[in-house]
Amino acid sequence: MNTFENIPIEQRNIDLAPYNTLGVQAKAQIFYSIAEAEQLKALYNEGLFRKKSPFILGGGSNILIKSDLKQPVLKILIPGIEVIDVNDREVWVKAGAGVVWHDLVRFCVENGYGGIENLALIPGTTGAAPIQNIGAYGVELKDVFQSLSAFMPETGNMKVFNAEECKFGYRDSVFKNQLKGKVIVTDVTLRLEKGPHKIEDSYYALRKYFESENVTQPTIQDVFDAVVSIRRSKLPDPALIGNAGSFFKNPIVSKEVYENLKNEFSDIPSFPADQNRVKIPAGWLIEQAGWKGKKVGNVGTYKNQALVLVNHGGATGEEVYEHAMNIQESVKSLFGIELVPEVNVIE
Repeated sequence: MNTFENIPIEQRNIDLAPYNTLGVQAKAQIFYSIAEAEQLKALYNEGLFRKKSPFILGGGSNILIKSDLKQPVLKILIPGIEVIDVNDREVWVKAGAGVVWHDLVRFCVENGYGGIENLALIPGTTGAAPIQNIGAYGVELKDVFQSLSAFMPETGNMKVFNAEECKFGYRDSVFKNQLKGKVIVTDVTLRLEKGPHKIEDSYYALRKYFESENVTQPTIQDVFDAVVSIRRSKLPDPALIGNAGSFFKNPIVSKEVYENLKNEFSDIPSFPADQNRVKIPAGWLIEQAGWKGKKVGNVGTYKNQALVLVNHGGATGEEVYEHAMNIQESVKSLFGIELVPEVNVIE
Protein backbone atom coordinates (compact mmCIF):
# COMPACT_ATOMS: atom_id res chain seq x y z
CA MET A 1 0.00 0.00 0.00
CA ASN A 2 1.48 3.37 -0.93
CA THR A 3 1.76 6.35 1.33
CA PHE A 4 -1.13 8.23 -0.28
CA GLU A 5 -3.56 5.36 0.46
CA ASN A 6 -2.48 5.36 4.10
CA ILE A 7 -3.23 9.03 4.71
CA PRO A 8 -6.35 9.45 6.87
CA ILE A 9 -9.09 11.83 5.74
CA GLU A 10 -8.59 15.40 6.91
CA GLN A 11 -11.63 16.96 8.57
CA ARG A 12 -12.00 20.65 9.43
CA ASN A 13 -13.68 22.70 12.17
CA ILE A 14 -14.74 19.67 14.17
CA ASP A 15 -16.67 20.23 17.41
CA LEU A 16 -14.68 18.58 20.22
CA ALA A 17 -17.52 18.52 22.78
CA PRO A 18 -18.38 14.86 21.93
CA TYR A 19 -14.69 13.97 22.24
CA ASN A 20 -14.06 15.16 25.80
CA THR A 21 -15.99 13.80 28.77
CA LEU A 22 -16.29 17.24 30.37
CA GLY A 23 -18.38 18.18 27.34
CA VAL A 24 -16.53 21.49 26.96
CA GLN A 25 -17.22 23.29 23.68
CA ALA A 26 -14.12 23.76 21.53
CA LYS A 27 -13.24 23.32 17.88
CA ALA A 28 -10.39 21.58 16.11
CA GLN A 29 -9.32 23.39 12.96
CA ILE A 30 -7.90 20.12 11.56
CA PHE A 31 -8.92 16.63 12.71
CA TYR A 32 -7.73 13.14 11.74
CA SER A 33 -9.03 9.73 12.87
CA ILE A 34 -6.13 7.27 13.27
CA ALA A 35 -7.07 3.59 12.97
CA GLU A 36 -3.58 2.13 12.43
CA ALA A 37 0.00 3.09 13.22
CA GLU A 38 0.91 3.22 9.51
CA GLN A 39 -1.34 6.28 9.12
CA LEU A 40 0.94 8.20 11.47
CA LYS A 41 3.92 7.36 9.28
CA ALA A 42 1.96 8.53 6.22
CA LEU A 43 1.17 11.87 7.88
CA TYR A 44 4.85 12.19 8.81
CA ASN A 45 5.84 11.64 5.18
CA GLU A 46 3.38 14.37 4.20
CA GLY A 47 5.15 16.78 6.56
CA LEU A 48 2.34 17.15 9.13
CA PHE A 49 4.61 16.83 12.17
CA ARG A 50 7.13 19.30 10.80
CA LYS A 51 4.49 22.00 10.39
CA LYS A 52 2.82 21.86 13.81
CA SER A 53 2.88 19.59 16.83
CA PRO A 54 -0.50 17.77 16.78
CA PHE A 55 -2.66 17.23 19.84
CA ILE A 56 -3.15 13.52 20.53
CA LEU A 57 -6.70 12.68 21.60
CA GLY A 58 -7.58 9.39 23.26
CA GLY A 59 -10.82 8.96 25.18
CA GLY A 60 -10.88 12.63 26.17
CA SER A 61 -11.55 11.61 29.76
CA ASN A 62 -8.60 13.24 31.47
CA ILE A 63 -8.38 16.58 29.70
CA LEU A 64 -9.68 20.11 30.03
CA ILE A 65 -9.67 21.98 26.72
CA LYS A 66 -9.54 25.68 27.54
CA SER A 67 -10.12 27.03 24.01
CA ASP A 68 -10.22 26.13 20.30
CA LEU A 69 -7.24 24.08 19.12
CA LYS A 70 -5.21 25.48 16.24
CA GLN A 71 -2.86 22.50 16.00
CA PRO A 72 -4.05 19.33 14.19
CA VAL A 73 -5.94 16.87 16.42
CA LEU A 74 -5.23 13.16 16.00
CA LYS A 75 -8.01 10.97 17.41
CA ILE A 76 -6.43 7.58 18.21
CA LEU A 77 -8.77 4.68 17.38
CA ILE A 78 -6.27 1.80 16.94
CA PRO A 79 -8.21 -1.39 17.88
CA GLY A 80 -7.41 -4.97 18.91
CA ILE A 81 -6.81 -7.13 21.98
CA GLU A 82 -4.63 -10.24 21.71
CA VAL A 83 -2.70 -12.69 23.88
CA ILE A 84 0.87 -12.63 22.58
CA ASP A 85 2.57 -14.98 25.08
CA VAL A 86 1.68 -17.29 27.94
CA ASN A 87 3.28 -19.66 30.45
CA ASP A 88 2.04 -21.64 33.45
CA ARG A 89 1.56 -18.60 35.67
CA GLU A 90 1.50 -15.51 33.45
CA VAL A 91 -0.03 -14.17 30.26
CA TRP A 92 0.98 -11.22 28.11
CA VAL A 93 -1.89 -9.24 26.62
CA LYS A 94 -1.42 -6.56 23.95
CA ALA A 95 -4.10 -3.97 23.20
CA GLY A 96 -4.34 -1.20 20.63
CA ALA A 97 -4.10 2.35 21.94
CA GLY A 98 -7.69 3.07 20.89
CA VAL A 99 -9.22 0.23 22.91
CA VAL A 100 -11.52 1.51 25.65
CA TRP A 101 -9.67 0.79 28.91
CA HIS A 102 -12.67 -0.71 30.70
CA ASP A 103 -13.24 -3.08 27.77
CA LEU A 104 -9.68 -4.34 28.20
CA VAL A 105 -10.20 -4.85 31.93
CA ARG A 106 -13.43 -6.77 31.29
CA PHE A 107 -11.71 -8.96 28.67
CA CYS A 108 -8.93 -9.85 31.10
CA VAL A 109 -11.26 -10.62 34.02
CA GLU A 110 -13.55 -12.75 31.84
CA ASN A 111 -10.54 -14.78 30.70
CA GLY A 112 -9.13 -15.20 34.21
CA TYR A 113 -6.18 -12.85 33.77
CA GLY A 114 -5.54 -11.02 37.05
CA GLY A 115 -3.85 -7.73 37.81
CA ILE A 116 -6.03 -4.89 36.50
CA GLU A 117 -9.43 -5.72 38.01
CA ASN A 118 -8.97 -2.89 40.55
CA LEU A 119 -8.71 -0.48 37.59
CA ALA A 120 -12.19 -1.25 36.27
CA LEU A 121 -14.35 1.60 34.97
CA ILE A 122 -11.49 4.11 34.77
CA PRO A 123 -12.52 6.18 31.75
CA GLY A 124 -10.30 6.63 28.74
CA THR A 125 -8.35 4.56 26.26
CA THR A 126 -5.58 2.03 26.71
CA GLY A 127 -3.03 4.28 25.01
CA ALA A 128 -3.53 6.97 27.63
CA ALA A 129 -3.19 4.56 30.57
CA PRO A 130 0.64 4.53 30.75
CA ILE A 131 0.90 8.26 30.13
CA GLN A 132 -1.09 8.89 33.29
CA ASN A 133 0.08 5.70 35.08
CA ILE A 134 -3.57 5.23 36.01
CA GLY A 135 -4.32 3.77 39.42
CA ALA A 136 -7.13 2.96 41.82
CA TYR A 137 -7.82 0.91 44.95
CA GLY A 138 -4.20 0.02 45.66
CA VAL A 139 -3.14 -0.85 42.09
CA GLU A 140 -1.29 1.17 39.45
CA LEU A 141 -0.69 0.40 35.79
CA LYS A 142 3.06 0.18 36.41
CA ASP A 143 2.43 -2.94 38.55
CA VAL A 144 1.47 -4.94 35.43
CA PHE A 145 3.12 -2.95 32.64
CA GLN A 146 5.40 -4.81 30.25
CA SER A 147 5.99 -2.44 27.33
CA LEU A 148 4.41 -0.07 24.84
CA SER A 149 4.97 0.75 21.19
CA ALA A 150 4.99 4.36 20.13
CA PHE A 151 5.36 6.49 17.04
CA MET A 152 8.03 9.18 17.40
CA PRO A 153 6.86 12.31 15.52
CA GLU A 154 10.33 13.88 15.45
CA THR A 155 11.93 11.00 13.54
CA GLY A 156 9.00 9.15 11.95
CA ASN A 157 10.16 5.91 13.57
CA MET A 158 8.51 3.45 15.96
CA LYS A 159 10.04 2.79 19.40
CA VAL A 160 9.34 0.25 22.15
CA PHE A 161 9.45 1.52 25.75
CA ASN A 162 9.96 -0.80 28.73
CA ALA A 163 8.80 0.03 32.26
CA GLU A 164 12.09 1.60 33.30
CA GLU A 165 12.12 3.90 30.29
CA CYS A 166 8.59 5.09 31.12
CA LYS A 167 9.78 6.50 34.49
CA PHE A 168 6.45 5.88 36.17
CA GLY A 169 5.47 7.95 39.20
CA TYR A 170 2.23 8.72 41.01
CA ARG A 171 -0.15 9.59 38.11
CA ASP A 172 2.97 10.43 36.20
CA SER A 173 5.40 9.19 33.56
CA VAL A 174 8.14 10.40 31.23
CA PHE A 175 5.38 11.10 28.69
CA LYS A 176 4.02 13.92 30.86
CA ASN A 177 7.47 15.41 31.34
CA GLN A 178 10.61 15.03 29.17
CA LEU A 179 8.71 13.34 26.33
CA LYS A 180 5.50 15.38 26.55
CA GLY A 181 4.10 15.78 23.04
CA LYS A 182 6.97 13.74 21.55
CA VAL A 183 5.40 10.27 21.64
CA ILE A 184 2.19 8.75 20.24
CA VAL A 185 1.35 5.43 21.90
CA THR A 186 0.06 2.84 19.42
CA ASP A 187 -0.25 -0.28 21.63
CA VAL A 188 0.35 -1.44 25.21
CA THR A 189 1.41 -4.87 26.52
CA LEU A 190 0.59 -6.00 30.06
CA ARG A 191 1.93 -8.97 32.04
CA LEU A 192 -0.93 -10.52 34.02
CA GLU A 193 -1.52 -13.52 36.29
CA LYS A 194 -3.24 -16.69 35.13
CA GLY A 195 -3.53 -17.78 38.75
CA PRO A 196 -3.46 -18.13 41.62
CA HIS A 197 -4.35 -14.46 41.71
CA LYS A 198 -3.02 -11.95 44.20
CA ILE A 199 -6.10 -10.04 45.38
CA GLU A 200 -5.62 -6.41 46.41
CA ASP A 201 -8.50 -5.55 48.74
CA SER A 202 -6.78 -3.40 51.35
CA TYR A 203 -8.84 -0.30 50.61
CA TYR A 204 -11.60 0.32 53.13
CA ALA A 205 -14.28 0.75 50.46
CA LEU A 206 -13.49 -2.67 49.01
CA ARG A 207 -13.47 -4.42 52.40
CA LYS A 208 -16.74 -2.75 53.31
CA TYR A 209 -18.31 -3.86 50.03
CA PHE A 210 -17.21 -7.48 50.50
CA GLU A 211 -18.55 -7.50 54.06
CA SER A 212 -21.93 -6.24 52.85
CA GLU A 213 -22.01 -8.94 50.14
CA ASN A 214 -20.71 -11.70 52.48
CA VAL A 215 -17.68 -12.29 50.24
CA THR A 216 -14.91 -13.82 52.38
CA GLN A 217 -12.49 -14.95 49.65
CA PRO A 218 -12.88 -12.51 46.76
CA THR A 219 -11.93 -13.48 43.22
CA ILE A 220 -10.81 -11.09 40.49
CA GLN A 221 -14.43 -11.08 39.28
CA ASP A 222 -15.57 -10.08 42.78
CA VAL A 223 -13.04 -7.24 42.84
CA PHE A 224 -14.13 -6.12 39.37
CA ASP A 225 -17.80 -6.11 40.42
CA ALA A 226 -16.98 -4.26 43.64
CA VAL A 227 -14.96 -1.54 41.93
CA VAL A 228 -17.64 -1.02 39.26
CA SER A 229 -20.33 -0.74 41.94
CA ILE A 230 -18.33 1.66 44.10
CA ARG A 231 -17.28 3.88 41.22
CA ARG A 232 -20.82 4.11 39.88
CA SER A 233 -22.09 5.13 43.31
CA LYS A 234 -19.52 7.92 43.62
CA LEU A 235 -18.87 9.17 40.11
CA PRO A 236 -21.33 10.66 37.64
CA ASP A 237 -21.78 9.12 34.19
CA PRO A 238 -20.18 11.50 31.63
CA ALA A 239 -23.02 10.65 29.26
CA LEU A 240 -25.41 12.28 31.73
CA ILE A 241 -23.29 15.05 33.24
CA GLY A 242 -19.96 16.25 31.89
CA ASN A 243 -16.94 15.43 34.06
CA ALA A 244 -13.33 14.30 33.81
CA GLY A 245 -13.29 12.01 36.83
CA SER A 246 -10.91 12.95 39.63
CA PHE A 247 -9.72 16.46 38.85
CA PHE A 248 -6.86 16.62 41.36
CA LYS A 249 -4.19 14.20 42.53
CA ASN A 250 -4.27 13.02 46.14
CA PRO A 251 -1.45 15.05 47.73
CA ILE A 252 1.49 13.23 49.30
CA VAL A 253 3.06 14.87 52.35
CA SER A 254 5.71 14.00 54.92
CA LYS A 255 4.65 12.26 58.11
CA GLU A 256 5.69 15.38 60.01
CA VAL A 257 3.37 17.59 57.95
CA TYR A 258 0.58 15.06 58.37
CA GLU A 259 0.99 14.89 62.16
CA ASN A 260 0.87 18.69 62.37
CA LEU A 261 -2.34 18.69 60.33
CA LYS A 262 -3.79 15.93 62.49
CA ASN A 263 -3.25 18.05 65.59
CA GLU A 264 -5.52 20.68 64.04
CA PHE A 265 -7.87 18.39 62.07
CA SER A 266 -8.21 15.23 64.16
CA ASP A 267 -10.32 13.33 61.63
CA ILE A 268 -8.07 13.92 58.61
CA PRO A 269 -7.78 10.60 56.73
CA SER A 270 -4.61 9.21 55.16
CA PHE A 271 -3.06 6.24 53.38
CA PRO A 272 0.62 5.24 53.49
CA ALA A 273 2.57 6.41 50.43
CA ASP A 274 6.00 5.10 51.47
CA GLN A 275 8.07 4.81 54.64
CA ASN A 276 8.29 8.53 55.21
CA ARG A 277 5.22 9.97 53.53
CA VAL A 278 1.45 9.67 53.57
CA LYS A 279 -1.27 10.33 50.99
CA ILE A 280 -4.23 12.51 51.94
CA PRO A 281 -7.51 12.19 49.99
CA ALA A 282 -7.93 15.36 47.94
CA GLY A 283 -11.70 14.89 47.99
CA TRP A 284 -11.72 15.20 51.78
CA LEU A 285 -9.67 18.41 51.67
CA ILE A 286 -11.99 19.92 49.05
CA GLU A 287 -15.08 18.93 51.02
CA GLN A 288 -13.71 20.47 54.22
CA ALA A 289 -13.07 23.68 52.30
CA GLY A 290 -16.79 23.83 51.54
CA TRP A 291 -16.83 22.93 47.86
CA LYS A 292 -18.75 19.64 47.80
CA GLY A 293 -21.97 20.07 45.80
CA LYS A 294 -21.25 23.76 45.20
CA LYS A 295 -22.33 25.25 41.86
CA VAL A 296 -20.85 28.40 40.36
CA GLY A 297 -22.42 29.40 37.07
CA ASN A 298 -22.35 26.41 34.74
CA VAL A 299 -19.66 24.57 36.73
CA GLY A 300 -19.93 22.66 39.96
CA THR A 301 -18.36 20.18 42.34
CA TYR A 302 -20.17 16.85 42.34
CA LYS A 303 -22.58 16.30 45.22
CA ASN A 304 -21.36 12.72 45.90
CA GLN A 305 -17.62 13.25 45.41
CA ALA A 306 -15.90 16.58 45.90
CA LEU A 307 -12.92 15.48 43.80
CA VAL A 308 -15.06 15.57 40.63
CA LEU A 309 -15.79 18.83 38.81
CA VAL A 310 -18.90 18.78 36.63
CA ASN A 311 -20.24 20.73 33.68
CA HIS A 312 -23.90 21.45 34.39
CA GLY A 313 -24.33 22.49 30.77
CA GLY A 314 -22.69 25.08 28.56
CA ALA A 315 -19.55 25.57 30.63
CA THR A 316 -16.47 26.85 28.82
CA GLY A 317 -13.00 25.48 29.43
CA GLU A 318 -12.05 28.76 31.05
CA GLU A 319 -14.97 28.48 33.49
CA VAL A 320 -13.98 24.97 34.54
CA TYR A 321 -10.35 26.02 34.93
CA GLU A 322 -11.27 29.07 37.05
CA HIS A 323 -13.44 26.88 39.29
CA ALA A 324 -10.55 24.45 39.75
CA MET A 325 -8.09 27.22 40.60
CA ASN A 326 -10.50 28.67 43.18
CA ILE A 327 -10.70 25.26 44.84
CA GLN A 328 -6.92 24.97 44.75
CA GLU A 329 -6.53 28.39 46.39
CA SER A 330 -9.01 27.71 49.22
CA VAL A 331 -7.51 24.30 50.06
CA LYS A 332 -4.05 25.85 50.23
CA SER A 333 -5.36 28.64 52.44
CA LEU A 334 -7.01 26.20 54.84
CA PHE A 335 -4.48 23.34 54.95
CA GLY A 336 -1.27 24.71 53.46
CA ILE A 337 -1.45 21.99 50.78
CA GLU A 338 -1.37 22.86 47.10
CA LEU A 339 -3.50 20.49 45.05
CA VAL A 340 -2.05 19.44 41.69
CA PRO A 341 -4.46 18.78 38.81
CA GLU A 342 -4.62 15.17 37.64
CA VAL A 343 -6.48 16.35 34.55
CA ASN A 344 -4.31 17.59 31.69
CA VAL A 345 -5.10 21.21 30.89
CA ILE A 346 -4.91 21.91 27.16
CA GLU A 347 -4.23 25.58 26.41
